[in-house]
Amino acid sequence: MAHDHWENCVAHFDTQVDLFAEEYFGRTDVHCLLVAAAGFDPRSLGIATLLAGHLGDRLSGLFIREERGTPDARLVEAADRNAAQLRELVPGCEIARVDIFGDDNAPIAGLRVASVLRSYNAAAQTTDVVLDMTALSIGVAFPAARILLEYCEARGIAFHIMIASNPELDDAIASEPGDRPMAVRGFAGIDQSSAELDVAKIWVPQLAKGRSSALTEIARSIRGTYKICPVVPFPARDPRRADALIAEYETQLVDEWQVDPRDLVYVSESNPLDCYRTLSTLTKRYSNAVDQIFEPSIILSPVGSRVMAAGALMAAIEHNLPVQYIETVRYDFDPASPTVAATPDMRVHLLLSGPAYRELGIVPAVMGIGKSSADAASDTPG
Repeated sequence: MAHDHWENCVAHFDTQVDLFAEEYFGRTDVHCLLVAAAGFDPRSLGIATLLAGHLGDRLSGLFIREERGTPDARLVEAADRNAAQLRELVPGCEIARVDIFGDDNAPIAGLRVASVLRSYNAAAQTTDVVLDMTALSIGVAFPAARILLEYCEARGIAFHIMIASNPELDDAIASEPGDRPMAVRGFAGIDQSSAELDVAKIWVPQLAKGRSSALTEIARSIRGTYKICPVVPFPARDPRRADALIAEYETQLVDEWQVDPRDLVYVSESNPLDCYRTLSTLTKRYSNAVDQIFEPSIILSPVGSRVMAAGALMAAIEHNLPVQYIETVRYDFDPASPTVAATPDMRVHLLLSGPAYRELGIVPAVMGIGKSSADAASDTPG
């Protein structure tokens, strides 16, 4: 069922986020659970600091520490410092370690984060859940968002997504992709193996600096694409960012993927609703165009900006789109880099469900996640 209210989704940006947090989370009847990352990313503390300042002891926390192989010692130290500060900000919080890869090097992030959420006992007085996507990998953030959204909708709890975005800092964090592209847990899309019509695939990869090898591997795993429509950020804080990405990916765009320039998808770097609405429109128009001729299949691959990824998340949930992704084996980043303080973070807040929509006369439909109600219940916080 569609979340029709997302067309008029409640959203705030930058200074609006601070004002909203003061007015909303400052109310004494609000009790909030924050689910976020406890990793090396210097932005990990931003949203927690904001919420803790207004909620105090009415804020509880579940922080995810993503574990990958043998990381750089500097990143471990940075993650330890962030975890210690998160404990000070949210006394009594839980920091859960989530293995991203299994013993056979297969990606298991989605399975493990679902297990963590199942075993977590949310306080009975919880009125709001905030998922901070800032520093969570897509393989963790997307399954967590889907599980938490259904949990909140079933209980009439408000569900928020918040992000502290910094594209320049994203560019400074290098990553080494794994070798097993696969669907993100909970985002395999509709089973089309028995479709009566031929399946016509459109792959929609999000271009990001330094991620070309990851997207190349994902492209090889998606066979028989009818069309490839890369997503680039425009408008962006750096007006030339889209041009720089097109230049970086020139070989893939021209020689490997044979992308028609008219098929580039431009979405705002700072507003996830622009990405959500653009992808939703693309999905609807393509479905109408091939109706009764082909079975449409739009496949998303968000690998860069979490703001743009949040829009892709919303489109994937509403239209049951598959998300093809490749996990990161290791990161390379200098926490002392001047880039960390060179540019300010851009803040985003989205209210995806909750009583506010009922007050506006819009009742959100409960979104199933492609499994029985018993299974769905097992993937929710206790």
